[in-house]
Amino acid sequence: MIVGAHTTIPSKNENADKAFFRDVLKLPNVDAGGGYVIFGLPPCEVAIHDGQDATGHTLHLMCADIRKFLDRMGTLGIAASPARSEVWGMMTEITLPGGGTLSVYQPTHKHPKHPAVGAAKKAKPAKKTPARKKVKAKKAKSKAKKR
Repeated sequence: MIVGAHTTIPSKNENADKAFFRDVLKLPNVDAGGGYVIFGLPPCEVAIHDGQDATGHTLHLMCADIRKFLDRMGTLGIAASPARSEVWGMMTEITLPGGGTLSVYQPTHKHPKHPAVGAAKKAKPAKKTPARKKVKAKKAKSKAKKR
């Protein structure tokens, strides 16, 4: 049923933010035409939280090691808030070149099993054509003669 998710991030400087996602975060991307660049993301999760303002959504990227992530951002001169501990992980916000912020966290919570989307069908063995049968028979005869 669901084959993926598409997230949009508003930007005041989309070219700079695109360069950030491409060059800093090293996300694979494709030019979808008309200047629209779409970035690939690793498997994702969706959590539903109680809230009075049910009109917006929040994007958090996840990393394996928040300290290493922050060190890398610092080396690149990317502004980031200090890591803070939350019930569900260690969290920071980085400032995108376009002025927006992006949450990144190192999760400590359990993760759901990701569904296999578009899994390849099991390959069928090639049919034994008359030509293949002849080659196979020749190889068998050759082995028998060597013995």
